[in-house]
Amino acid sequence: MKILKINSQIRRDFRADFICEGCGAKQLDRSGYDDSYFHSEVIPKMKCKKCGESTRTLKVDYRPLATKYPDGMQV
Repeated sequence: MKILKINSQIRRDFRADFICEGCGAKQLDRSGYDDSYFHSEVIPKMKCKKCGESTRTLKVDYRPLATKYPDGMQV
C-alpha cells in the first residue's frame, strides 16, 4: 500500500487514502501516524484487503514520504 492522499492531520495523527500497488484497490480514510517508522516500516507491510498483497510481498520500490515534523520533536 502507499499513500494516495492525506485527507487531514492533527499533530502526528493523520487520515489518508491508500492505494494498492498490485491491484489498484483503494482503502479510504484510514488512520496513520506521521513518523519515520510508520512511513518506512508500517506502510510497506500493510496488506491489501482485496488481493492480500503488500508492498514488501510485491517487491515494489517504495519511497516513504517525509514527515511533516522532524522525529523527536514534540507537537
